[in-house]
Amino acid sequence: MGFRATILTLYPEMFPGHLGFSLAGRALQRGQWTMETVQIRDFATDRHRTVDDTPAGGGAGMVLKPDVLARAIDDVAKDDRPRLLMSPRGRPLTQRRVRELASGGGVVIVCGRFEGVDQRVIEARGLEEVSIGDYILSGGEPAALVVLDAVVRILPGVMGNELSGVHESFEGGLLEHPQYTRPQEFEGREIPAVLTSGNHGAIEKWRHEQALALTKERRADLLAADAASQPVKK
Repeated sequence: MGFRATILTLYPEMFPGHLGFSLAGRALQRGQWTMETVQIRDFATDRHRTVDDTPAGGGAGMVLKPDVLARAIDDVAKDDRPRLLMSPRGRPLTQRRVRELASGGGVVIVCGRFEGVDQRVIEARGLEEVSIGDYILSGGEPAALVVLDAVVRILPGVMGNELSGVHESFEGGLLEHPQYTRPQEFEGREIPAVLTSGNHGAIEKWRHEQALALTKERRADLLAADAASQPVKK
C-alpha cells in the first residue's frame, strides 16, 4: 500500500490543489499515494454545525472546539500514522522530518483555523504541532499542502531520477550549490569553466565550496546546528 494522507479541514475543496499536477499528480493517479479529506464540520452535533467558540478568558477570534475535532480525529485515525497539526507555534519542518514521514505509511494532518485549536484536544489526541515558517497564514490548508509536497516528491518512484532528491538544499546540511545549463554564454555571463572541464573530482569540490559559501552567507544557523549535533572529540 502506498503513502496515505488524510486531511481534516473546514475547506476540503482546497485539496489536492497543486498536488494534482506534475510529479505529485501523476503519482496520485498511479496510486503511489492517496489523499482523502474529512470535513470537520460533519462532526458537529448542533443544528448549526458549530465548530468554534470564543476563547476562554476572553480575547479576539474564535477557537476550534475540542469535542468536535476529537470526534473527527477518532473517526479517521484508527492506525499509527503521525498526527500533525499545522500551527505557527509548532516545531519548524525540516528535511529530516520530511524523510521520516516519507518512510512511513502516511500521515493525518489537522488544518487549524481561527485563533487555533483547544489545547486539550492537542494533548488528548497526541497532535504534533508543525510550522512551515515564522509567519501567519489564514489557515492550515496551505501549510498542509507544503508538507505533502515535500513528502510526496521523495516517495520511491515519484521522481524520475532518484538522485534529484539527494543533491539539493538541506539534504547534506548545506544549501544547494548554484546550477547552470546551456547556452554556454548568457548576456555576457559564462558557465564556470570547471563545470565543463569533465573533471568530476574538481566539479564536486567546486560544488561543495559554493554550497558552503552560500550557507555561510544566507543560513549560518544551519552550520551552527550541524556543529552542535556533532559528537564532542576527546
